[in-house]
Amino acid sequence: MADTPVSGSFPSFPEEELLPVSALSDLVFCARRWGLVHLEGLWSDNLATVEGALLHQRVDRPAVEVCEGVRLVRSLEIHSLRLGLVGRADVVEFHPVEQGGVELAELSGRWRVVPVEYKRGRRREELSFEVQLCAQAMCLEEMLGAEIREGLLYFGKTRNRRVVELGEGLRREVERQAARMHRLWRRGETPPPEVGPKCRHCSLEGLCLPGAVRPGRRVRTYLGRAVAAALRGED
Repeated sequence: MADTPVSGSFPSFPEEELLPVSALSDLVFCARRWGLVHLEGLWSDNLATVEGALLHQRVDRPAVEVCEGVRLVRSLEIHSLRLGLVGRADVVEFHPVEQGGVELAELSGRWRVVPVEYKRGRRREELSFEVQLCAQAMCLEEMLGAEIREGLLYFGKTRNRRVVELGEGLRREVERQAARMHRLWRRGETPPPEVGPKCRHCSLEGLCLPGAVRPGRRVRTYLGRAVAAALRGED
């Protein structure tokens, strides 16, 4: 794509313009879903979203644990002024290492940094998950001066992890999607529907109306006109 950013080409965003790192997952999965939630403030739950919220309730409480020498920090605040992102990492693991890694304030030795993102479903490959995880790693790299080569996705239903290699291709995708999200945010325009199989499993299908809403038309406008027509007794 012609507007794909080159690594290192990002400006430094002021703090008031930072956008949620978690929103990248919505954007990659479905740009319209991102617009409905983050621009129009719409939301609707289904079983999947409720299960996901319950899973995150258990990991979103800030805490530090130590298990076999590994320090686990839960709900760690992260940000990247270069990418224009802010949020929390579900879990960040700090593994003691002899060489490499980073130094941490008030702790001796050196530490390898591994972000862990929690997902409610079964183990699977999903680009939206990987982009979100990689974005968290890039935030941590900027904050700590670390080099993070891999992250972990934890799946709640199967209770196992999948290692994700954070290579250059995935990093470029994070940069592209972060730049895209800022462009859409500045325009304030919800993208049109992209009808596909994923619509059937989306909690916002009833609000999105993928078969009824024309490109460039806001859902609130569509619903407002539909209600007005109903009040007038029109079909």
